[in-house]
Amino acid sequence: MANRPERETSRANKPQLSLHVPEPEYRPGSEEVDFSGIEIPEAGAQPRPDEACDPSETVGLCTDLIRVLGDDNKAHGPWDPKLDPDTLREMLHHFSLVRAFDERMFRGQRQGKTSFYMKCTGEEATSISTAMALQPDDMVFPSYRQQGVLIARGYPLIEMINQIYSNSGDKLKGRQLPIMYSSREHSFFSISGNLATQVPQAVGWAMASAIKNDSRIATSWVGEGSTAEGDFHAACTFASVYNAPVIINLINNQWAISSFSGFAGGERATFASRAIGYGLAGLRVDGNDPLACYAAERWAANRARTNSGPTLIEFFTYRAEGHSTSDDPSGYRSANEREAWPLGDPVARLKNHLIELGEWDEDRQAEMDRNAAEKVKKDTKEAEKNGILGHGMHQPFHTMFEDVFDEEPWHLREQNEESQREREKKYPDGVPH
Repeated sequence: MANRPERETSRANKPQLSLHVPEPEYRPGSEEVDFSGIEIPEAGAQPRPDEACDPSETVGLCTDLIRVLGDDNKAHGPWDPKLDPDTLREMLHHFSLVRAFDERMFRGQRQGKTSFYMKCTGEEATSISTAMALQPDDMVFPSYRQQGVLIARGYPLIEMINQIYSNSGDKLKGRQLPIMYSSREHSFFSISGNLATQVPQAVGWAMASAIKNDSRIATSWVGEGSTAEGDFHAACTFASVYNAPVIINLINNQWAISSFSGFAGGERATFASRAIGYGLAGLRVDGNDPLACYAAERWAANRARTNSGPTLIEFFTYRAEGHSTSDDPSGYRSANEREAWPLGDPVARLKNHLIELGEWDEDRQAEMDRNAAEKVKKDTKEAEKNGILGHGMHQPFHTMFEDVFDEEPWHLREQNEESQREREKKYPDGVPH
């Protein structure tokens, strides 16, 4: 006890610690947005290592930014995937359809037809271009902004709308939050609302594919904020140790709901740099450049398919609108931020590239957009025949006991029968469905 004052005196002479709390460089409303700190290298200046290279050869690409489309709307450099005009037009068609779909579903939520929706405006290339670089049966473990993957794979819009409305046509029987799709036929794993769970699932599936000597690889999408979750790091460890044939697509859209990317470590190092510590191949890509997104995903897919190892890709992009229909971005970011984003809009960049090639024009673009809007409108009206949220046309009550066991056990059968009897008592004139 006698030594306590001496220890306190000794501690008082030491420098005081201070806690660093990341803060955005500018505040909404009162300050102008400033993206001048973002380094944008010349398109085509980035080297393209061999797909079977040692991960150490990609270290420089974890801090660079792979770009193909320049300000002149032309493709440049070794990452140019040299896609033919028909493929580029197909990609642009998917972009147009996703934008029309997002807009219609957003309005449907505002009209009370569904409880929730999430748009992917500004991020379309990170799902559509990447999906087109994969094989149709490669397994996808998505996050909640990858509707473009399903659309690129030909999943019927009506089925997506049925799920969003949780109506009688919903193949998931109303058991998932709207926009959390699932389709075994399209190799699209169930979306989870729990952050980052899909990443270790993708790695585990890829390991199983390798164990079975299959030819299919796995891919996962995760937001930059979710890299703070332990599941992300566990997935990277297993991917590295077992050389899993997997691609981890990390979407850095600058905002994790209302928190800017710095809170997940983005101000210290690029998110692609996480690959270096795990011994993974890493790429950092202009996520608003459709050609760069395609090229990087194809590179990683070829790498995984030839047992050369997993890849972590950071797609540096921008979430142009709110996190979801429950979010008001004006409370945490400047009003002109979207217009000031220096990497532009992926849809406009692809359109302008096709025009530069002499393979497109503004009139055909306007017609494509009109046709996309009409298709979404038609499919929405057809899906609404199955009901909308809260209007009675839902799954039959008994379906809540289904799809849990291959054969219904006795205790669930008894509960089902008892629940039906109770409902008949409550509704003697007929049980509502």
